[in-house]
Amino acid sequence: MEVEKVLHMNAGLGRSSYAHNSLLQRAVLMNVKQVREESIKELCCTILPDDCLIMADLGCSSGPNALSMVSEVIDIIDGTCRNLHRPAPKLKVFLNDLFGNDFNAIFKLLPDFYKRLEEEKGTDIGQCLISATPRSFYGELFPSNFLHFVHSSYSIHFLSKVPNGLVNEKNGEPLNKGNIYIAKTSPPEVWKAYYAQYKTDFTLFLRSRSKEIVHGGRMMLTFLGSIKSDDPDNVYEYIGMILNNMALEGLIEERKLDMFNLPYYAPTAEEVRMLIDEAGLFSINKLETFTVDWDVGCHGGNGMKLESRAKFVADTMRAVAEPLLASEFGEAIMDELFLRFKDMVMGLLATKKMKYFNIVVSMTRK
Repeated sequence: MEVEKVLHMNAGLGRSSYAHNSLLQRAVLMNVKQVREESIKELCCTILPDDCLIMADLGCSSGPNALSMVSEVIDIIDGTCRNLHRPAPKLKVFLNDLFGNDFNAIFKLLPDFYKRLEEEKGTDIGQCLISATPRSFYGELFPSNFLHFVHSSYSIHFLSKVPNGLVNEKNGEPLNKGNIYIAKTSPPEVWKAYYAQYKTDFTLFLRSRSKEIVHGGRMMLTFLGSIKSDDPDNVYEYIGMILNNMALEGLIEERKLDMFNLPYYAPTAEEVRMLIDEAGLFSINKLETFTVDWDVGCHGGNGMKLESRAKFVADTMRAVAEPLLASEFGEAIMDELFLRFKDMVMGLLATKKMKYFNIVVSMTRK
């Protein structure tokens, strides 16, 4: 699997697009608003530049969420500078994602964004400059000592590649048969392979950002995590179960399923803290965990009919996972796959609260 080519959210503005199905991600952004506000305020009170504050949003994806976050940052900077009796600097924002990301879905929103900004702030386009930087964030993206603030939400849990070591070297048999991620039936070697890849990727991420962020600059990351990374009770385990059934019915090739593994890892808070401490490049200001319901952001919440809530969950997952899954199993089965997933979610929501486990960490560049 060439991750850089196939890892992206569903493009466009259609019914199954990420732009149309990212209310979960918006709810998570709102959940950590206080942490983001604290990070920006502390930055403004310590190393606020006179002319231009430069920030990057890594793994920005497509649709309105990226610009809503930028708008929030502008409000925080504006309010903090007024309290400090200082003029607010210009803001330069670099939106980053992989090459397959639908940046145009963001750019098409910019005219209205700039118009609203001018109406609310009396600010012309020159005061907030937004551009794209397509490339993997596992490696350097910007010049040294360039960025003041780095933000990333719901992206760092994706790996740069599918881990090595998931196939038996002696007989070529897959170790994670019938699963697409770490599951309860996965042998210990599968978790070890996934953690090794996560450690490599996250350490590289920290080293790359430490070169790009000025001393005293801030970085805030929000991502999916686990209470137990070797038994994560993850949503992808349920999708794997459905794919298993479809393989038994001959709808997909069993060998393809057995060889397929997601480039994804949901770490524990302890793993994250340990790797940050080992790298020694950032000091942790705050590291917290929180949960959100699978159907958070669903208009009407628990008052909605069960089927509508389940469809919301299925549509949200389809917008995220379809490009990866379709690259391996084909577009033809996607409707059936996510219809079955919706039915499975109905059963799950009827009996218990299903939650995503999240980690947010705020750091300062040493």
